[in-house]
Amino acid sequence: MQRNICIIDDDLVSQFATRYCIEQYSENFAISTCADAEEALVVLSELILQNKELPDIIFLDLIMGDMNGWEFLDNLKKLSKGKKLPEIYVLSAFVNSKDRAIAKEHALIDGYIDKPLSRNSLDKIFAAKTNSESSSM
Repeated sequence: MQRNICIIDDDLVSQFATRYCIEQYSENFAISTCADAEEALVVLSELILQNKELPDIIFLDLIMGDMNGWEFLDNLKKLSKGKKLPEIYVLSAFVNSKDRAIAKEHALIDGYIDKPLSRNSLDKIFAAKTNSESSSM
């Protein structure tokens, strides 16, 4: 089964590093990238309007230009209209205890990961996903 992953990050180096880490993992992925939160909302809204599958996982940067990650999440919730949302993992280059605390309590966020994304982080994400999938069968 191919997993669809979306990377939302305005930093091209971070986008590349995240993509590279995912591509090195031993699974088959379809990876898309969005250069900012606005672009991501357009892409996701088109998928919702066309009744197509949303990505399985979103890796979301918090600090971006015009719309930050928190604003993206607020808009995504409004846009989703009850549709099952992807797992969302915050990727941050900054150790901000306030952001970590908010992320931990936020209903749409499944985890908070320090940049750069690592194989160890992916192992944890996919182990948790595999466990939840097998328990729901």
